[in-house]
Amino acid sequence: MPLLVVGSVALDCVETPTAKRDDVLGGSAVFFSYAASFFSPVKMIGAVGEDWPGEHTTLLEKKGIDTSGLQTIPGGKTFRWRGRYLPNMNDRETLEVHLNVLGEFQPQLNGSHRDCRFLFLGNASPAVQLNVLEQAKAAELTVADTMDLWINIQRDELGELLRRIDGLVLNDSEAKLLAEDENLVRAGQKVLAMGPKFVVIKKGEHGAMFFSEHEMYVMPAYPTAQVLDPTGAGDSFAGGMMGHLAALGRFDAQALKEALAYGVVTASFTVEDFSLDRLEALSRHDLDRRLADYRRMLTF
Repeated sequence: MPLLVVGSVALDCVETPTAKRDDVLGGSAVFFSYAASFFSPVKMIGAVGEDWPGEHTTLLEKKGIDTSGLQTIPGGKTFRWRGRYLPNMNDRETLEVHLNVLGEFQPQLNGSHRDCRFLFLGNASPAVQLNVLEQAKAAELTVADTMDLWINIQRDELGELLRRIDGLVLNDSEAKLLAEDENLVRAGQKVLAMGPKFVVIKKGEHGAMFFSEHEMYVMPAYPTAQVLDPTGAGDSFAGGMMGHLAALGRFDAQALKEALAYGVVTASFTVEDFSLDRLEALSRHDLDRRLADYRRMLTF
């Protein structure tokens, strides 16, 4: 079933201990859409400036991603992020952020967007996410991402969002900040009590944790020897997860557990190269084969 994502579209400059790439394709909506497209049709909404390279749109469209919601702002510049990863490849420093068109973007859903039953709200201001949620009346499963900035400066709006969505995806430091608790298990339970039906906490190289009213479990990361660029891994995880759910057309407990496994596997490919380079070289068969390996790892 069609899946809608609303999020950032960016040009990234990435530095790692071994390499550097300038002006590569990035953004939460981009990584999410490309990952989800292995499983389900995807519609993407975002904003770019007049400096946006047209070949990036062509790349997304060749993957079957509906970019009709990608708006070019006249006279504007595309959102840009520059970051440097530390030697452990888990921690990073943000060197520059230029919101540009993203700072004023107010997404507007057209008819086909409003009909999507599966909605992912990529990292953005909770006020913007609430606005999209108001427009997506047909959505049966709504999942959102967030970050420390919004937890710190828009906690009230984020609280309202949590009471209205089905699922929240965030990383471990964000969960601890939101819950005001350094114990990750308690933090997950406290965030769950804020309203969503389930919470997924991403833990980088340590996988992910799932919390719902009836169960809690940990999905380990797939062991990846070659980590070149972790940028977009979390968004790819969410894309794999939501793409699988949209393909199934359901989100019961078993479907959610399978979806998290696909999210872990998809993210494990993303980190093996810069930008979308590794995902571009993949087929669905590659994902399913690694999932089979992952399943064998977890069976005893």
